[in-house]
Amino acid sequence: MDPETRENLFELNKSAPPRFFQHEDLIKNFEEAKTLDQTELINTVNYLHFTGGPLFVLLQHPVYQDKLLAKAHPEPCLDNQLTCQWDESYFQYKLESYQALHLVIINNQSVIFSPINILSGCKSGFTIRLPEKSFVLNQRQIQRYPCKGVLAELMQSDFVAKGELIDFSSGAFRIKADSEAFEHNNWFNPDAPALVRLYSNEKIIYSESSKCIRRQDDHNISKEIVFAAESDHISRFPAKKIRNPRQHISPALAAVFEHPFLKKKIHRDIFDISTTGFSISDKPDDDLLMPGMMISDLSILLAGISIGNCAVQVIYRRMKENDIHYGIAILDMDIHSYSRINHILGINSDPQISVSTEVDLDALWEFFFQTGFIYPEKYGFCVAHRENFTKTYRKLYQENPEIARHITYEKNGRIYGHMSMIRAYERTWLIQHHAARPMGNNNLTGFAVLRQMMIFTHGMYQLPSSRMDYVISYFRPENKFPDRIFGGFARDFNNPKACSIDLFSYLTLPVASSEECLPQGWLLRESIPVDLWELEQFYKYNSGGLLLNILRFGEPASGDESLEKAFERLGFLRRWRIYSLIHQDHLKAVFIVDQSDLAINMSNLLNCIKVLISDPAGLSSEVLSLAVSELGRVYNLDKVTLLIYPASGIRSSGISYKKHYQLWIGDMRYMNQFMDYVQENFRMKYD
Repeated sequence: MDPETRENLFELNKSAPPRFFQHEDLIKNFEEAKTLDQTELINTVNYLHFTGGPLFVLLQHPVYQDKLLAKAHPEPCLDNQLTCQWDESYFQYKLESYQALHLVIINNQSVIFSPINILSGCKSGFTIRLPEKSFVLNQRQIQRYPCKGVLAELMQSDFVAKGELIDFSSGAFRIKADSEAFEHNNWFNPDAPALVRLYSNEKIIYSESSKCIRRQDDHNISKEIVFAAESDHISRFPAKKIRNPRQHISPALAAVFEHPFLKKKIHRDIFDISTTGFSISDKPDDDLLMPGMMISDLSILLAGISIGNCAVQVIYRRMKENDIHYGIAILDMDIHSYSRINHILGINSDPQISVSTEVDLDALWEFFFQTGFIYPEKYGFCVAHRENFTKTYRKLYQENPEIARHITYEKNGRIYGHMSMIRAYERTWLIQHHAARPMGNNNLTGFAVLRQMMIFTHGMYQLPSSRMDYVISYFRPENKFPDRIFGGFARDFNNPKACSIDLFSYLTLPVASSEECLPQGWLLRESIPVDLWELEQFYKYNSGGLLLNILRFGEPASGDESLEKAFERLGFLRRWRIYSLIHQDHLKAVFIVDQSDLAINMSNLLNCIKVLISDPAGLSSEVLSLAVSELGRVYNLDKVTLLIYPASGIRSSGISYKKHYQLWIGDMRYMNQFMDYVQENFRMKYD
């Protein structure tokens, strides 16, 4: 059976007048066809009834000898007699006057012809006796599937038409467009590509440039156009030198989803998977996907249990030997689903890696003390707030809130490497708490958690729900490991708009209990646009980095929950406010008052005041202390932590500082270059 014959038969699966049958050769070659016994035919008919599918009847006019194919709907068949009702669209046609020749059933990639005799008939239906033997004609071309409830929109220059998707295959799809848009036929050029958008439940499920391969005029009522995608591969994301590694998981993961065109549940084994996508394979008989198709809710299962839900898009379709392989890109998923998939991938490559799993807090505290991460000076601050620290860490590491992630390297319940991150600003995450110790002869546990964190963030930033445009990290300049990794990349890449590093002085100042006012001529106020504009000029000249980029995301995107509200919902505190110190109408400094729970960052770097000194002339230690005391009351602490930029800005004021911190900020669009730098300089492999 040639493809066009198959297509003509399939077109009848819609409400339309009976069409003439023009393929006499089909019913003359039954001797070459496979056969189907009566029991198998009855089971096929009952399956059609159960699923609501139609069958067809080949009819012949008693005088004209014309043959028609008419749609009918079967009733349950319990023996060799079958009753069917004509499709309601035929109520004006006198089908009872025709002679019934064959029952015709479209069954996957085959067509069944069953010779029949009508036992009784009326205007609305008929009863037949089923034959002992039916004939199966196989169709080895690409199968077309009927669609319902999928709206279509065609756009080509100024031409726009709306319609619906009738059917599709993996290689082409047919759209029935309203004829009104075609009043001037020359507006649509069939030789030029058109943008085709398909919608289901008001969501876009396909939007690609397509070429017209055939069109049909249906008596000025509508236009049927068959389109094919211009390519079997779409470029959803820019090409990358380094990709997150694809892994084969055993037992295999599975993808379960409702097909966006068929509205039918599909279950497929996953061939390989990474944090950014996966591939599945099909036999040609089950070729159901086409590049560009979007699936809004796909579940990834492990041993029948859902580990994550995501939105995906089919990126490519390739024939490999006797199978068809599809590449699927993950467009978005919630952070818990993403973490579970990362955990499975992590332990598949290294059984000691754990991603945001529940952590034994006793083991965590022992690790922090034994690695020197909590050194005496830091413990002196922590001990006064011990209850707050233990409460916060229990919520972070056992309740697994979406605003924080952690990676550990463990064996037999003992922790050998740890790294965590927390959402610090609206679209910025802070990497923190990186520490490690040897595990036997393995001295690379620090690199193991760093590698996993890089893979984690490399995939995470592409997910809109992660709200990750930037990643930041603080480290001491004398700390060789982060200075070589983070600082080394910033210096080597030498593009502060992609990756910047700013040096801050770190100190603490007491919060005075008296409400002494600033000297005459000085004013402390919430920052206004002109202050921020002046600050921008200062920072651009001194750094040219990304600090103001992360602070400007103070307002969430429309419809998104703000970071402050998200923390509050989860039982945490996170907010920041910006103030300006003015002297005789001149901007002297800007104060970023960061507030968070004490224990979220052990060095208090998210619960401190950042002071950006734009003009140090005349800014004395007394004036700075008065401003800090006024702003620092929100912390309810005796002392407040300050980070002052530029680091040299406090020299003229006479204030002494304890140490320096580098603030490293990376634009996630350049994450691939960062991974490449680490791979080349530290022999880190990601596959």
